[in-house]
Amino acid sequence: MNQLDKELLTMIQKDFPIVERPYKYIANELQLTEKEVINRIKNLKEEGIIRRLGGVFDSRKLGYYSTLCAIKVPKEDLDEVATIINKIPGVTHNYLRNHQYNMWFTLIGPSEEYIQETLEEIKRKSGIEDLMNLPSKNFFKVEVKFNLMEV
Repeated sequence: MNQLDKELLTMIQKDFPIVERPYKYIANELQLTEKEVINRIKNLKEEGIIRRLGGVFDSRKLGYYSTLCAIKVPKEDLDEVATIINKIPGVTHNYLRNHQYNMWFTLIGPSEEYIQETLEEIKRKSGIEDLMNLPSKNFFKVEVKFNLMEV
């Protein structure tokens, strides 16, 4: 990653422009072409430096319900179960932990009923009944922005 990539990453995470052509706006700020910005972002995604580029919304204020889930998955079934879970549009994170409940994921949906139906679908498709639903009681949002210009 060169200095220009660091500047680009700092800019898009700190103050992504909400305009008709955001990449053109960023390009003008960095004295690049729009195509160069798009290609740099594409390359950073392919290299695994950028995992996701998108908005962050307070789902509760939009009327959505969210929960953290944990499921006991036999090691030989991890890929298959991950594929089942990751196909669900409301899954925002899915990760492995060194624990008897070894796969943890977050699920968001329009209602508590939707969440329950989706969890039942996961059980049915995976054949695994041991799934914990851990809805939030208190909400804490940690906002992290890295200033890559200092790295």
